Amino acid sequence: MTTPLPSWPPRSTGRRTTAPRVAVPREPLDPARTGRRWVRRRARGMTVDAAAAALDVARFDARQNSRHEDLTGDERGPAELGEWERITRLLADATPGTVYDPDTDDVVQAELAADAAAAAAREVELREAMRIAARADELQALRELHALDQAEPRQGDEAVRDELTRRAGGYIQDDIDAWLARALAAHRGHYRDPAARETAAGLLPHWVLAHAALLAELVRLVPGADVHQLAFAGRLATTEPEAAGDLAVFLTRARTEAH
Repeated sequence: MTTPLPSWPPRSTGRRTTAPRVAVPREPLDPARTGRRWVRRRARGMTVDAAAAALDVARFDARQNSRHEDLTGDERGPAELGEWERITRLLADATPGTVYDPDTDDVVQAELAADAAAAAAREVELREAMRIAARADELQALRELHALDQAEPRQGDEAVRDELTRRAGGYIQDDIDAWLARALAAHRGHYRDPAARETAAGLLPHWVLAHAALLAELVRLVPGADVHQLAFAGRLATTEPEAAGDLAVFLTRARTEAH
């Protein structure tokens, strides 16, 4: 039994993605975080009395800075003051004689764990962007050799399509769209998996899905038809995607009723 293509028209999933540019991941600039880290370095080894003295200085600086209009939007100063207040309270609640150690500060350790997770996520994004760029280079080389159909579609090629479109200044890449539509219709490559075809319904533009649906029905209607004989399906899907989708639905219904 043949697994049908995703239903037409496709459901709106909001999952359209555009491949990211390849860039070295970096931690976003955050003046408030920088200020808190500076305070923690200064506070290491301080007793509650030393921290309280540093807090008094921070409060004085805050009052002075409040008189300067150019510091109205300053984020670092208030963050430093807030951190001195937190550390002073932490030491005041601790056993007498305790000195501040960021390594045992639960708040600091939670932030470090969050930072590590964010850095790992940025690294994953970078690797994915590099994979997409390499795959785009591969498909581009095959295009130039007029051998695109030799490539088997892989997971993530929908994002590669977006990358090639971006490289072309946003212009639709008809040959890439046609290649994906043919692969989707024939269940080639990773599109053998119904889940992959369902995912494609949320990632590919509607004209590619209409082209694939129409191709699938035409091939069932005329088994063995050469792909070049069905080139009109791509033109119809590109110029009139709704009509192409409606025709695919009509052919499906006619075939079902005939059996």
